[in-house]
Amino acid sequence: MKITIAKEEFIRGLQSVQNVVNPRTTLPVLSNVLLEANDGKLLLTATDLDVTVSCTVKADVSEEGRVTLPAKKLFGIVRELSTPEIELNVDDKQVCSLHAGASFFKIVGLAANEFPPLPGFQEAHRITISQERLRGMIKKTAYAVSSEESRYVLNGIFFSIKEFKLTLVATDGRRLALIEEELEEKPEVQEQFIVPTKAINELNRLLNDGGTVLVQFQDNQASFHLEGEDGASTLLISKLIEGSYPNYAQVIPKQCKERVSLVREELLHALRRAEIMTSDKAHSVKFAFSENNLQITANTPDVGEARENIAINYAGEDITVSFNPLYMMDPLKVLEDDEVFLELSDELSPGVLKVQSPFIYVIMPMRTNPSA
Repeated sequence: MKITIAKEEFIRGLQSVQNVVNPRTTLPVLSNVLLEANDGKLLLTATDLDVTVSCTVKADVSEEGRVTLPAKKLFGIVRELSTPEIELNVDDKQVCSLHAGASFFKIVGLAANEFPPLPGFQEAHRITISQERLRGMIKKTAYAVSSEESRYVLNGIFFSIKEFKLTLVATDGRRLALIEEELEEKPEVQEQFIVPTKAINELNRLLNDGGTVLVQFQDNQASFHLEGEDGASTLLISKLIEGSYPNYAQVIPKQCKERVSLVREELLHALRRAEIMTSDKAHSVKFAFSENNLQITANTPDVGEARENIAINYAGEDITVSFNPLYMMDPLKVLEDDEVFLELSDELSPGVLKVQSPFIYVIMPMRTNPSA
């Protein structure tokens, strides 16, 4: 294999794939990135057997070929080079000679046939959505994913494809985020699957504002093929979480007694200030709704007290309810709407945060000491 490649292109490709590499793997080839050169392109692939990422970059290919090279070492070398072009020459013993200006490196690789083959998706079902929309959906749900390994079905985002709708749901049992987007084409089938957190984090990192995503799914895996407006192409393949996702619809209140309109930024800043006066043991803030006023209070023994008053348009019953401030802030940070709606019934019922678009956030109240 012999190629010449621009440093910037090489770095872009390596940055796209190297995050999934596990340097402490028991299989040496999984510490490597697979390089495949042909037809004026270089295809880079890395995997940890659960998540695989491939990226295509432009290259001047003098001699086609395949090799795997240590991912972290290769990225470290390329990043530090000062010349705009790099030449790679791989011999029959999988040794790569790298030339760049006055710099020369010899890197020992492993045979490409030792690298795990990519699964095929020929018979897979598929949908297409813009990268920008999918990234927005992930941003508005991913924070609610559970990190408790004992509840493994909650360690990812639930995808539901039905009719012309794509629905994403995440929950950790204490709060739930749900968002829907209309699809331009009706999918061939109705499908549900759970994409694990690692794949979601990688996907979120790879998604851009322009271009499309082809989502394919079959058996226990899904693939996300990102096509950029500039012709850049990246593929992420992930194993799916096996198991049944809980019936999330039953935890969303059908109706609440009161609905309050709030200014998102004003509420977020008030919560940020009040949260300072909470502690690990007493991590709650109290929302007290009365006529045209919301009082947010944090009262923590041995720490102190914070009190914020927000003028609101409210004529309903007086309600006092406590929430974890971080859980309440999470959706407020990622929503773009100026106005949010908080729906409540009483101090023991879940609160529901909504906006004008199809987004729902359910948050469980916290039981607090009445004297606090």
